[in-house]
Amino acid sequence: MASRGSQQQQGEAVDLTTLTAQQLSAVKKQLDGEVEHLSSSYAQLAAAQAKFKECLRVVKSGSSTFDKDKSILVPLTNSLYVKGQLADPDRVLVDVGTGFYVEKDTRSASEFYEAKIKELAGNIQGLEGIVQAKTNNLRVVEEVLRQKVVAQGSADGAAGQAS
Repeated sequence: MASRGSQQQQGEAVDLTTLTAQQLSAVKKQLDGEVEHLSSSYAQLAAAQAKFKECLRVVKSGSSTFDKDKSILVPLTNSLYVKGQLADPDRVLVDVGTGFYVEKDTRSASEFYEAKIKELAGNIQGLEGIVQAKTNNLRVVEEVLRQKVVAQGSADGAAGQAS
């Protein structure tokens, strides 16, 4: 049963030369959509990883550079900041997802961000392999489709000359 599930997940191998040009076009369109979606997901994961790296950089440099009496800009949104002061430079609020924040000391916050960065790196690496495999499949389908169209054009040309 496990092999059946993995076979369904990976799909069955199909000899592309047995497909018609119309079927190959449909396969190409599906692969184009998948590659586009996966590439978009890859970009989103890379952006999230960059955000976590920036948070880690700030947390690591923050406790030594922040002063209780010094005012800072606190981000409320991506484009809205308000003036504020740190009550305790060694404690920070960490966004743990979906709008929830947890107060942590800077060491714990650093560990949290490092774990997130490492997790995203693994996800990005896995997704990169999938994108490459889909892109290679797309190239093969495009090549077979091109050959079918050329062969069909040659056959149509030969049939036209015979008439």
